[in-house]
Amino acid sequence: MTDTPRAVLIDDIATLVTNDPGLGRGAVGEIADAALVIEDGRVAWAGPRTRAPEADARVDAAGRCVLPGFVDSHSHIVFAGDRSREFAARMSGQPYSAGGIRTTVAATRDASEAELLENARRLVGEARAQGTTTLEVKSGYGLTVADEERALAVAARVTDEVTFLGAHVVAPEYTDDPQGYVDLVTGPMLEACAPHARWVDVFCERGAFDEESSRRVLTAGVERGLLPRVHGNQLGEGPGVRLAVETRAASVDHCTYLTAEDVDALAQAARRPDPTVATLLPGVDFSTRQPYPDARALIDAGALVALASDCNPGSCFTSSLAFCVAVAVRDMGMTPEEAVWAATAGGARALRRTDVGHLGPGARADLTLLSAPNHLYLAYRPGVPLVAAVWKDGELVSGRP
Repeated sequence: MTDTPRAVLIDDIATLVTNDPGLGRGAVGEIADAALVIEDGRVAWAGPRTRAPEADARVDAAGRCVLPGFVDSHSHIVFAGDRSREFAARMSGQPYSAGGIRTTVAATRDASEAELLENARRLVGEARAQGTTTLEVKSGYGLTVADEERALAVAARVTDEVTFLGAHVVAPEYTDDPQGYVDLVTGPMLEACAPHARWVDVFCERGAFDEESSRRVLTAGVERGLLPRVHGNQLGEGPGVRLAVETRAASVDHCTYLTAEDVDALAQAARRPDPTVATLLPGVDFSTRQPYPDARALIDAGALVALASDCNPGSCFTSSLAFCVAVAVRDMGMTPEEAVWAATAGGARALRRTDVGHLGPGARADLTLLSAPNHLYLAYRPGVPLVAAVWKDGELVSGRP
């Protein structure tokens, strides 16, 4: 026997962000003076509170805002070690390069599986307390068959969205034989890792993998049943966006340096049934002092845009999507509504999920209660802990209403 109520009414919501234009105003489906009913882990009803159906229990939102839980479609939280001094060096003028990843590789290889799992769980909890209810997690700090398989096994214990990123950088043992490392990634490593993952990713960038090698990695992953995604155009203009669109990847992440042709390709890809989403990672550009992506150009062209944290120990050690929303509004030309949509519904599109990122009937009851009357406060009050409570699958998992 359980005393858990079957249907829960969240009442007196000042602003309900549904991301369903059929339910409310604008692209975020905003409903004022709203209510929402959770039943069996799903959203059963959402609308004006004067029309709310009866339920077994009531939660008083007390005139605050409810929005979908953040969907963070890009993170690297299976790691060990510390790179705070590298961050300090960057802040003193040292440029960022992909080579710093090898520092984390060495520490991760030396760590036990229990240590990796403990750190990953800590970061998942940290993200959840800040409103993130869906989190993609990549490997990429092992770079041997055994270490990559171990990383994915750890990731699978904290999320359903697991990505094989053996092609993060060339392993140090293969510095003089990069094609030999690509052979390893597309052969024995993929064979061992594919059963633990949903996605295959590649860092298509100078200092990592060129276009030909990146295509080999993605093609091999797809042939093994994985879905493709791409790291691209972070450190300069390059083939990443074009490769992602060509291979029908779910997303191309970073997009810091884009040509007009790249923007047009992403806009065209947004019209497909299986779009390629431009996932922007403002925390990285903040932490590396690189230029911010031009989100305004992408949105105006018709591209689909997501925001993600890229939580990792080197180039961006934040798990806060609220911070990313604020930076996107301040420095990337996004409106608050666009940024909130990108961090919720946009992230869901980047993971090809229809059950999260919105609060329409039938969606997973993954939602966040803010200590604020509306979602604008995420950008209006940057750095302030606004998350009062978080529900995942209808269960309260952080904070209190």
